[in-house]
Amino acid sequence: MPVFLEPVPNVTVAVGRDASLTCSVDHLGQHKVAWIHLNRKMIVSIHNHVITRQPRFTVTHDSHKTWTLHVRQVTQEDRGHYMCQVNTAPMISQQGYLQVVVPPNIDDTNSSKSNIVVREKDNVTLQCRADGFPKPVIKWRREDTQFIETSDGRKVRQLDGATLGLRQVSRTNMGAYLCIASNGVPPSVSKRITLDVEFAPQMHVPNQLVGAPLGTDVQLECFVEAHPRAITYWENRDAMVMNTSRITTHTLEDHYKIHMVLSIRDLREGDFGMYKCISKNSIAETDGSITLNKTYRPTSPPTKIARPGLLDEDFGYRARRPGRKEDRRNQDMEDSTRRLQEEEEEKRRREEKRRLSQEHERKDLEHDFNRGHRSDGGPRVTQSAGVSGGEASKRSPATSVLASCLVLVLVLYPLCQQNHHHLHHRRHYHQQLLL
Repeated sequence: MPVFLEPVPNVTVAVGRDASLTCSVDHLGQHKVAWIHLNRKMIVSIHNHVITRQPRFTVTHDSHKTWTLHVRQVTQEDRGHYMCQVNTAPMISQQGYLQVVVPPNIDDTNSSKSNIVVREKDNVTLQCRADGFPKPVIKWRREDTQFIETSDGRKVRQLDGATLGLRQVSRTNMGAYLCIASNGVPPSVSKRITLDVEFAPQMHVPNQLVGAPLGTDVQLECFVEAHPRAITYWENRDAMVMNTSRITTHTLEDHYKIHMVLSIRDLREGDFGMYKCISKNSIAETDGSITLNKTYRPTSPPTKIARPGLLDEDFGYRARRPGRKEDRRNQDMEDSTRRLQEEEEEKRRREEKRRLSQEHERKDLEHDFNRGHRSDGGPRVTQSAGVSGGEASKRSPATSVLASCLVLVLVLYPLCQQNHHHLHHRRHYHQQLLL
């Protein structure tokens, strides 16, 4: 009697591919092998003959032991149980299962459009439908890998389900969302849905008051957020600012963010005043203002020259490091000061020499005066003709007082004159310092 050598294997194949079912029988003899599709209740073949009228089915055998049913370009209708039957008495048979899987496919007719536009603070629901076998699983992700803000307030990287609900959308919700469908049958498929959130332009001016001196360069900046894309420009004195060789405007855009920059080189008197950065789109218009004021370059304090007897506290500040012009000015002042010091030293030497000379004369007079007293035994008096000796003796004390006064005059006069010269030179020295 015929016997089966091994069971009919189960086969899984993707739709559109080819499949084969094998039935191995020993001692077949004069008996025949038939293939039957049980789910469709259809006899496919009997021995070497294909009964069904579908040319996709064929049968081959190897030495009457291995009988193989071939199915080309399988469809989902080909899925089901297949029986290998031998017409013995009683009949013997065994079954195998042909599984036909279908990769996922996005159903565009039942999914959201590829581009959705809403106003800020509105609610929106994104839908994604897919078919396939087994039934696909749908996941949502943002293309920029940012968090998804769900309607219940959660922030997640990925969300499962055929629908994605967003409440009171803001500009941060704007972007591309990916609907990914997969069921284990490659390849997975996805759909890109872009969400545009429209809102009026909003202006931010970081510095509304800018100061700069004449002849310098300056930049004025404004930051704008707007969608749809806004038109931006600058105004000064109710006129649009145009690009020139000195004045240029440019913008840096990043999605719905715009950075406005106004650059002015070599500032002039007519450049100062109020500037407006203006932005407008299909929803509204807004502007910001910047006032450009003239400032003055800081002046450096006069450089202090170190002189004997003068400290930093006399000036109230410390001298800063001079530049080239200041170096030249400082050198001139140092030369002038050195000359003044040399002149002062020369005058001091002349005064000292004269003082020593006068002191020497005074000592000589005093020496002569004292010698006269010693030689006469009393005050030395010159007598006029006709004056008696008694009168001369009476006038001797007065003559002594007169001589003493003369000595004091000769001593004090040079000292007073020296002090006068010293005070005069000191006053002249301080005047030079002030200059």
